[in-house]
Amino acid sequence: MASNPVVKHRTRAAARQNGRCHYCSCPMWDAMREPVKSFALRHGISRRLARLLQLTAEHLRARQDGGKDRAGNIVAACRVCNLRRHQGTRQPPEPDAYAALIQRRVAAGRWHYPPLHRLIAAP
Repeated sequence: MASNPVVKHRTRAAARQNGRCHYCSCPMWDAMREPVKSFALRHGISRRLARLLQLTAEHLRARQDGGKDRAGNIVAACRVCNLRRHQGTRQPPEPDAYAALIQRRVAAGRWHYPPLHRLIAAP
């Protein structure tokens, strides 16, 4: 396992979450373990779309706000969910509120590109 604590916690979080995003429940791929090409082939999607589902470490409380690189503060999230939470100049939404927003959008089919909808785990 990597010596970087963020990588270690991200990897463990992904294992706890069965390789699925904390927010949208899509499967993710870990660049350290699997090439994007094999993930895309396995799921029948393009590499461009597969890159959106790359595993990232999501700090529930941002480091700039005093969040620590600890297991309880890091979950595994796909690149899309992680980036969209932190878009803009405002304070990012609270993790629970953001998760609820994403789940509503996922249920309405308005979160990921349509080819990715079939990959989302049923609640």
